[in-house]
Amino acid sequence: MRILRIGNKDFNLDERTIVMGILNVTPDSFSDGGLYYSIDKAVEHAKRMEKEGADIIDIGGESSRPGAEPISVEEELRRVKPVVEQLINEISIPLSIDTYKSKVAEEILKLGVNMVNDITALRGDKRMVEVVKEYDATVCLMHMKGTPRDMQINPYYDDVMSEITSFLEERSRFAMNQGIPRENIIVDPGIGFGKRTGKGVEDNCTILRKLPRLKKLGFPILVGASRKTFIGNVCSGKDEPLPVNDRLEGSLAAACIAVMNGADIVRVHDVLETRRAINLVDSVIKKSKNTKT
Repeated sequence: MRILRIGNKDFNLDERTIVMGILNVTPDSFSDGGLYYSIDKAVEHAKRMEKEGADIIDIGGESSRPGAEPISVEEELRRVKPVVEQLINEISIPLSIDTYKSKVAEEILKLGVNMVNDITALRGDKRMVEVVKEYDATVCLMHMKGTPRDMQINPYYDDVMSEITSFLEERSRFAMNQGIPRENIIVDPGIGFGKRTGKGVEDNCTILRKLPRLKKLGFPILVGASRKTFIGNVCSGKDEPLPVNDRLEGSLAAACIAVMNGADIVRVHDVLETRRAINLVDSVIKKSKNTKT
């Protein structure tokens, strides 16, 4: 039995896939920038996602879309802290803070949040590993080539899955050597973060197809493909990609493929639809493993 603990909540990964709802408290995120920028709208949306079946809410105050510019610690905290302060006692599911800044993580973990989703895999801020360890937080380590500002400027791979696997193996070993317990680590191949898409090269599709190779690391796998550019490119069937709001079907397909190939957590915008789709996948691949035939 594989158990992932986030705070005081235990998830049996052999029975049910975790759905992580995305809450972007930003004016410029690629999909929903500005929609939940106010505290009231952000809190309302988080509560809605909980009712729709989210198991975790991932709260971010800085956009990581391609070309995004970084913001200050003060501005990031101004955006996320009031939302967390209100949500922490109003919903029953765990919260995650999507940040690579140790000061932001520390201030939010103090409020009772139990997970850090770090797109830099503890490279963006040297103090982050100490903060995660001090608060005994769960941490997600993601592969990203470059930074959000430059990650889509001519990325190149000889073997994209080998590079991702080697990187995450090194970063997880670093985390454990610094005192973070193995059971507190999640890995993420970084769909859309410095990956090639369009013109016949689809690194993200390769990652989904070869996701079982990440299982050898022995950590829970998180996949965030929701509404990403490659879905717009692949699903369009035309020269122009589908607009962000027309990528639901592709996002659901990507989530289902990810789970069938070993993902334990899917990070999504469309919680209700994803939960329903993943319930079917879980019924096929998880319950069948636990039922004698």
